[in-house]
Formats: sequence, C-alpha cells, structure tokens
Amino acid sequence: MNIKELLRQAKSQLDESGISQVDAEHLLAHCLGVSRMDLHNPVILESTLATIGDEQTIEETFATLVERRIGFEPLQYLTGTAPFRHLEIEVGPGVLVPRPESELLVEAVLQHISNMEAIVSVVDLGAGSGALSLAIATEAENVRVIAVEKSADAIIWLKRNVSRIDEKVRIVQGDVSEVLIGVKCDLVIANPPYIPDDQVLPRDVAGFEPHIALFGGPTGIEIPRQFIAAAARLLKSGGVLVIEHTEEQGLVIEAELALDFENVVLHHDLNDRPRWSSAVRR
Repeated sequence: MNIKELLRQAKSQLDESGISQVDAEHLLAHCLGVSRMDLHNPVILESTLATIGDEQTIEETFATLVERRIGFEPLQYLTGTAPFRHLEIEVGPGVLVPRPESELLVEAVLQHISNMEAIVSVVDLGAGSGALSLAIATEAENVRVIAVEKSADAIIWLKRNVSRIDEKVRIVQGDVSEVLIGVKCDLVIANPPYIPDDQVLPRDVAGFEPHIALFGGPTGIEIPRQFIAAAARLLKSGGVLVIEHTEEQGLVIEAELALDFENVVLHHDLNDRPRWSSAVRR
C-alpha cells in the first residue's frame, strides 16, 4: 500500500472541491486504525501495514470516504467521532457535531464549580451528543449532571456516549419547557438552536446536521427564549446560567435575561467573538 500516493490523490481531490487537504489524513488514519500523526511515524506505520490483511478493502473504503467528504458530508460523521477537550465523542447523522468554541464555555463552568464546596447540581439543556455534560462530569469531582435532550435521533448518540464515558450522567428526554418540574439546580448550561431560520449555512452543516439543533425560529431568538425561561424555573436563587448564542445576539439575550437574572456578562470565544453569556438567577 503506497500511503504517500493515496494521500496525494485524495488531497488533490479534496482541494479541487474546496475542502481542507488535512481531511484526507484524518480519513486514512481512521481506515488504518491509527492517529493522524501516526501516518507520519515510519515505525508505527510500518508495523500497522504489516498487520493488514486486505489492502484492497482498505483502499476501497478510503476512496469511498473521500468521495463522501467531497459530497460535503461532515468529517466527524465519516470517522464517527469528534474530539472535545480530553474526550472522543461519538457522533453521526441526527446529532450536532460539538464545536471547539464550546470548550472555553466548559472551562469557565469548571472554574465556577471549583469555587463551590458542596455537590453542584448541573442541568445541560439541549445536550445533543453529551459533549458538554460529559466534559463537566469527567473533569469535576463534585457534580451531579442531568443531560436534557428532545430529539429522539440525538438521544441515541447521547446514550451511547454516556454509557461509554460516564454512566453517572442522568439522561432526560423531553422539551426543556416540560421536563424536571419541581427540580432545582445550581447551574444550567444551555446550547439552544439559535440560528435564524433564513440564514444560509455551509453545505456540510445545512445538508447533513439536524436542523432541529440549528435553527431557533424566524429571528433565531424564539427557541433561546424558551431555554432561558426553563433555566429561570430550574435554577435556585443565586444559581448560574451559561447560554450559547450567535455573536450578533448578545444584546438581545441580555434583554431576555433581564427579567429573572442579574450580573449578565457577555463572553468571547477563542476567536474573540462574543458567543455566550452568563447570568445569576435572582
């Protein structure tokens, strides 16, 4: 198997379609069962190739994955996993791919939790694959986490990740407006659908990722408003909400929070864009 030639051809195909050439390395590494960096390690690569029984099948599988990527199917759907902080989250059709931008939000949440002595109850609204819930559950010792998700398709991936990574995370399926009646918690994290319905998205997002997890109504704020109301119901006085939104929605989110929350702070992501807000329940 000529690894260099396989990569050269695949990178050329991807480049012609305007897709990152690095994706070819991710896909071939996936086919070989090694990390992307292992492709550049002669010792590991030679050992791996020596154990391969059917090179033709692997080459055909790789070619098929490259063709699917050229069709703009998300890379993470093709490999079946998405990295998130220290975790590998399983993803596929029906669930949103976790974004690196959310990692900084988790970092801030963990810092807040570290300043609290008692067990901290956390509710993740719109948990999707469980990336945020599981990152918090595995990186903080003093937490109890409930992951809430409405979509039956996403729940499949959420259950799979929870069972594989941390079974202590409790899963609740249902609309955020209807679940956990009578429950009070210390912290709510929310990643609602917040994109305006008429906004044009990249082909790999619009064509494959679930619209129920993307679009937040005509202005994009209709569903986030429901999440904020649910958080206000769930949080104890003095509890904290962190909610993701677009970089244009900061002022609107602040206005929505004003009724039941105080100390509203707009936070920036790794690209210095205002992408999430925190607030304290009155």
